[in-house]
Amino acid sequence: MSVDPALLSILRCPDEHHAELTLDEEAQTLTCTQCGRIYEIRDGIPVLLLDEARLPEGGAA
Repeated sequence: MSVDPALLSILRCPDEHHAELTLDEEAQTLTCTQCGRIYEIRDGIPVLLLDEARLPEGGAA
């Protein structure tokens, strides 16, 4: 299941920088272009909660 392109164009990272997100369809995740946080997509719905986001490997957000 994929995210609607119109929705993807308006979604932003919920952190204070509100950067754009990139879609990884295979992994069903969205990744912040600034801090690198990885947000899961569950049943076609992006879960944009900071406490549920994964941090990039080897880095801190």
